[in-house]
Formats: sequence, C-alpha cells, structure tokens
Amino acid sequence: MKRIPINAEQPYEVLMERGLLDRAGDLIRGRSTARWAAVVSDETVFALYGTRLLDSLRNEGFQAEPFIIPPGEASKNLDTYCRLLSFLADNRLQRNDPVIALGGGVVGDLAGFAAATYLRGLPFVQIPTTLLAVVDASVGGKTAVNLPEGKNLAGAFHQPAVVLCDPELLNTLPPEEIASGMGELIKTAFLSGEEFFRALETSADPLPGEDLLARAIETKAALVAEDERDFGARRLLNLGHSFGHAIEAFSGYTVPHGQAVAEGLLMITRAAVEHGLCDPALLPRLAALMERYGLEAERTYTAAELLPFLRQDKKLRGGHLPLIVPRAVGHCDIVPVPLADLASWLKSGGAL
Repeated sequence: MKRIPINAEQPYEVLMERGLLDRAGDLIRGRSTARWAAVVSDETVFALYGTRLLDSLRNEGFQAEPFIIPPGEASKNLDTYCRLLSFLADNRLQRNDPVIALGGGVVGDLAGFAAATYLRGLPFVQIPTTLLAVVDASVGGKTAVNLPEGKNLAGAFHQPAVVLCDPELLNTLPPEEIASGMGELIKTAFLSGEEFFRALETSADPLPGEDLLARAIETKAALVAEDERDFGARRLLNLGHSFGHAIEAFSGYTVPHGQAVAEGLLMITRAAVEHGLCDPALLPRLAALMERYGLEAERTYTAAELLPFLRQDKKLRGGHLPLIVPRAVGHCDIVPVPLADLASWLKSGGAL
C-alpha cells in the first residue's frame, strides 16, 4: 500500500492500493472508536459501490447509513447541505462519528462542509471515485457549496482524517469524466515542471497509472503543506481557475470542472503570451495536450459573458483579482489585476 503523508495542521495520509474499498471499514476502525458512520454518495456511485462500503463498515461494528444525492454540480447547494445536516441530526451523530464521502468532487465538497460545520466539526473520510477527486478535491481540506451568485462561495477548511484511494474505482468512469480529471492533472503537471508535463505528453495510457496519480497528489500536498489556508504559494493551484470558474458558472455548470479549468489555463496562457510574459511555443503544446486527453481547446466566449462571474470571484482583494499567470512550465507568477482591467485580460486570452 502506498502512503502519501499530507503535512497539514492536522496531518493525515492518502492511502492508495487496488481493492482498498473492501478494507475501508478496517482502515477507518483503526482510526476511530465511533459507533456510527454517515456515508454520503450520489445515486450513480452508490449503485456501483455503496453496498460494498456499507458491508465493510458494518463488519467492523459501525452503524452505517447512507445519504444519497442526485449526481452533478446542481446538488452542491444550500438546500442539499441543510438536508444533510438534518440527516446527521436525525441520526444523532456524536462528535467522534465520521462522515464518509464516497464519490467525486461534488460529494466530497458537500460532505466535507457538513462535517466541518455539524457539531463544530466531525471526522471526515474521503473515498474518491473520480480522477478529478483523486488528484485534486481529496487533498487540501477545502469544502464548499455553491450559491446562486457563484461557485464555492460558502465553505470551510476541514482536513480529512484519511483519504482512501482505490484506483480500481476509476475503471468505471465514462470518457468525459476521465477527460475532466485530466484537466486538473494537466494543471498540476504544469505547476510541477517539465518532467511531469512531458510524462503526460508521452504517456500512451488514456487513464493515468498509480505513479502519475501519486505524483499529482504529492505535488498538491507540497503546496498545501507550505500554505494550508491559501494566502501564499497554495494560490498557484488556482492556475486556470479564475477564468475556469467563470466558464463553469456561465454554462450553468454544464461544462465539467476539469474541462473548464483546462480552457481557463489555455486562456490565461494565451493572455500571458499577449502580454509578453510567456513563450508562445507553450500554447501549441498545451492545446495538443488538451486534445490528446479529450479536452476541447477551440471554444470561445465573450468578455461580457464571463466578466460578471469574475467580479464575484471569492479571491478578490481590494479591488484586484490575483490571476495565476504562467511564464513557463513549472514557473507561474501571481499577478493582482484591477477589476477595470479584467475585460482586457479576457480579450487577450481569446474572449471576444
């Protein structure tokens, strides 16, 4: 079993091994004396893996009950969050009873935010079932739900007690889910440097193997350890996200997160080239890598479509939005852009 330490304020481990789902009860019991466990999942994932997880938990003496939501970003809202809190209250969870997220980023964000806030904090366990959740959402402790005004505007930092990563769970992913996960993986490889980026450029596998998954987790873990609360170096993980979140919100969350991040990364790279900050040779490499992994690279938007959502970005400080601007693979700057200049940056990034 591979163990990846996450050196947060409350340290934990990401455990990675094929077949780990059937050992979840044993691994959680080794960290908990609780009698009760809440399992949060969506309808699609629970139909595939829910019974196996419940059996594993109950075999270790947990009274485990599921809370099931419809799949998709539309479920990550205040109404679902309040219903989950009522579920925890109705089942009388105590402060040592774990909330277990079995699913992708939506399930993890929702379950984590409920765990962070119910009784001022319950233990939280992540069992990611999507590539996106493995390489991004399951590391770092960010939890949130969406508001009508924008994505992830209500949330909290709440580190998990443990993350159980079973790569076999990725085998049932549809191609569009794999592509979405690759959007975040490309971003992480970009931040890591040329070696990781070239590994993606030369890989023959449509689904990354365990070594690349572990490398992505380790890259993010290093930034989280340096800056857990997102005030310094961790902000580099927002590469592609300001424009990407605007694309997601404008689409009504019909554009998958990883696809939007990849488009946002391409836009900010194009803008960096236009501002003379980045080598133009990086653009065709990035576009080719997106196309290699099934991500669209040719869609266009207007500045008027995206600008209202950038003005709601939760990263705004003092009338400036800190954009993560690439200079080269492995080298990005944090550039505070005045609100008045955002339309210009969007247009230099390819927006009409």
